Amino acid sequence: MKIQYKDLKKNDEIRTTQLGTPVSGKLLESPKQGRGLKKTLMIYSNAKEIGMFNEAGSVYASEIIEVKRDGAWHQVTGQPQINGAKDLYIRSFAAVQ
Repeated sequence: MKIQYKDLKKNDEIRTTQLGTPVSGKLLESPKQGRGLKKTLMIYSNAKEIGMFNEAGSVYASEIIEVKRDGAWHQVTGQPQINGAKDLYIRSFAAVQ
């Protein structure tokens, strides 16, 4: 079963790839904002799973790959993609860190 990005909710348990290896985490905000969808979301990342520190931070929508619903992991689809020169410029700074 696939879950649409727009159907994610605050406090959903998710898996993300922002650290290179998929790690679990929790959404700290809803992707719905006004009439559109956010391209970045605040999450709490369980980085201890891969030997790093747990912390809160923002991730790109495209880095959210799965959500846990009814005890099972489901693929997330329909994330807004990063496009345009401004978004690529901002993403270049994230790659440096």
